[in-house]
Amino acid sequence: MISLSIDARMSRELSPYLVYLVIKDVNVRETDPIQRVDMRELEDQIRDKYKDISRLLSDPIVRAYRDFYWRIGIDPTKQRPSGEALVRRILRGKSIPTINNVVDSGNMASAETLVAIGLYDIDKLAGKELILRYSVPNEIFHPIGGDEYYLNGEPVLADNARPIHIFPHRDCDETKISMDTSSVLIVGCGVPKLPITKVVEAVNTTKNYILKYAGGLVWEDIKKVL
Repeated sequence: MISLSIDARMSRELSPYLVYLVIKDVNVRETDPIQRVDMRELEDQIRDKYKDISRLLSDPIVRAYRDFYWRIGIDPTKQRPSGEALVRRILRGKSIPTINNVVDSGNMASAETLVAIGLYDIDKLAGKELILRYSVPNEIFHPIGGDEYYLNGEPVLADNARPIHIFPHRDCDETKISMDTSSVLIVGCGVPKLPITKVVEAVNTTKNYILKYAGGLVWEDIKKVL
């Protein structure tokens, strides 16, 4: 149904990898009280686990993403990896943002595992073959919640029409999960020094949260692209 691949040059130079899974027949809706309670419990567990920022920064998953960010020219002290950013938010006494039950499931999994997770509406993709590659100069990217801008060589996950994700930290607006979404592609972003078992665990955690809060059917077994 969906296939992902990695450009040979990028694989050789950056050694990223992908773990993905498809869930069909989900019921996207506003975050309900049960999920909100579970989110608060997860936040308490995370505060108890990390205590403070210094313990978070020593986590090997955080270190792996930060090292990769430096390698691709992003300062991780200014643009935080997604899992780290969520946990930092929690340690400051704030809650995980509530968007809808599916997006919140991805954020819960990312906060819990520290792994970068992307969620995409399959029906909004242009074609079913996605590739992780370098962006072409002057390709346009429209991030969720922001203005579109031109790309210039960034690593991106792209469909047949455009980049849908700047790897491993930002998704595009056109393929985001919305109330009319019925089929979801879950993508776990793997980087060097991050064991693939951790990314598989994160994708499975996301899957379990989505099935719990939004229902659905797992369409394909989990797949790995190395």
